[in-house]
Amino acid sequence: MNLSQYRHIHFVGIGGISMSGLAILLKSRGHEISGSDLKDSYLTEKLRDYGITVHIGHQPENVAGSNLVVYTAAVKQDNPELIMARQLGIPLIDRATLLGEVMLHYPKSIAVAGSHGKTTTTSLISVVLARAGLDPTVLVGGEVDILGGNVRVGSSPYMVAESCEYQDSFLKFHPYVGVVLNIEWDHVDYFKDMDSITRSFIEFARLIPSDGYLVVCGDNAASSLISYVNCNTLTFGLQSKNDWKADNISFIEKGCSSFDVFYKEKMMGHLSLNIPGEHNIYNALASTAVCHVLGVPMEMIEENIDEFTGTHRRFEVKGQVKGATIIDDYGHHPSEIRATMKAAKNYPHNRIWCIFQPHTYTRTYALLNEFAESFYGADYAIVTDIYAAREKDTGLVKPQDLVEKLVANGVNASYMSGFDEIAHYLLDNVKEGDLIITQGAGDITKLGDILLQHNHEMIAQ
Repeated sequence: MNLSQYRHIHFVGIGGISMSGLAILLKSRGHEISGSDLKDSYLTEKLRDYGITVHIGHQPENVAGSNLVVYTAAVKQDNPELIMARQLGIPLIDRATLLGEVMLHYPKSIAVAGSHGKTTTTSLISVVLARAGLDPTVLVGGEVDILGGNVRVGSSPYMVAESCEYQDSFLKFHPYVGVVLNIEWDHVDYFKDMDSITRSFIEFARLIPSDGYLVVCGDNAASSLISYVNCNTLTFGLQSKNDWKADNISFIEKGCSSFDVFYKEKMMGHLSLNIPGEHNIYNALASTAVCHVLGVPMEMIEENIDEFTGTHRRFEVKGQVKGATIIDDYGHHPSEIRATMKAAKNYPHNRIWCIFQPHTYTRTYALLNEFAESFYGADYAIVTDIYAAREKDTGLVKPQDLVEKLVANGVNASYMSGFDEIAHYLLDNVKEGDLIITQGAGDITKLGDILLQHNHEMIAQ
């Protein structure tokens, strides 16, 4: 597919984090861009600032004048805009296919994959490459202040793209460097078991050309990919067998780590992270390995990783209410919640309140026992209604089921529905020095905003 032949590209679901980034990138390359979404957001406003027409609501007439229509995995095939595009003979492609076509223009593409840690690692690599003068184009699944958002338009052969495995999307990409941070069973509505998701990652690793690099964690299931590829390989982790490893680890202020970095037994430098948690040691090592193999001096890697303060919604400190610190975290898989709890334990705190919004019914049902074992460290857990995302409630599971299992495991847990109800409960019960963690990939982030608004009102009085 030659993208240059498509003058006007229309995006169905343009308000998504990845779709909006692709839209801005293609706008910068001279395409006329339009799109639609179900509701306005900060991303749709950002798109309009770039001169992109955004329609609210999916209507057949929105595709008028376009000669290519792109849609997300969340868009159903009976969408009126897709139906109209077919009637008019306008070509249709999904988001992943478009991103794969874009990557063909960047011979040094870096695709960052894994069940967890993709956004942070993509951001770290992008910041280091940008500061090192390699001028990468970047598409990341989160807002990164230091990059100016979720997209960066460069003019070099380098591209860094967050690469999701859902519906085998990343198998349409063209990585020169492929990063696999970890492999766990997730997206259970598509991958039926661990074997099926592992097979997908194997196929992803095989996309890397013989002169390219597979960078994998040597401490988990990702290490098994090495036996399936014929490209260069690098491992990272905490175990001594890895090519890149961390040693002499200590945790400093607010749960952030400080450690020596070794490559093949040679000490390369020292990192003092500004992002908390042991999981970010792995993300930093992966980023170091990638940037080093691309020729970035170790001193520059150290400086820019140390200065990185994180992306929005990844253990993001949002402010305080009644002396309690509000932290917002996107993690919605049991392993991610465990990582958040571990990071929180190393953060200065009195008591930890975790307010969790489960994400999708299928994931909550399939991993219910794992979720019930993920909140150790929380003094209080509040579970709210399941965020449906692309699914419908068939009665398969309800949030009270998780609460029952948490209580049986000795966790002080309860169910509450509305964010306003939860906010008032927290305002009545939190004390100075407490941590309030809003946890999940849905709209649970709004709870922190509600709490902060109450705090502003109390101060104003």
